[in-house]
Amino acid sequence: MELKVKLYIADDEGGKFMGIGVLWLLEKIQSEGSLKRASESLGISYSKAYYMIANAEKNLGVHLIDRKKGGVERHGAVLTPFAIGFISLYRDFQDKAKKLVEGPYEEFSTALEALKEEYRDGQTV
Repeated sequence: MELKVKLYIADDEGGKFMGIGVLWLLEKIQSEGSLKRASESLGISYSKAYYMIANAEKNLGVHLIDRKKGGVERHGAVLTPFAIGFISLYRDFQDKAKKLVEGPYEEFSTALEALKEEYRDGQTV
């Protein structure tokens, strides 16, 4: 067994607006230079990706991407300086939060193994 921890940041009504999916999307936008290509790379629809970014921007009150307009390609997106800093800050937060649950999980695992051993004698699955 292993512990999997999912962290989300929610608004005051409990609606999730930031989690690993938005983080991955931001990182893909950074590497792909386009919201459309990022969504395709992650296997999600463009409209879902657009909603994820718009929802995060609304709740954070800051733009995460600058959309390119005009020119030959007339499309594309780049992360704002805020988004680049936010990615780093959020990754650091996730790493620290996940490490905090390692100790309680180890205690749980040890206690669970003892409990299983106690009830395993003479029982078959």
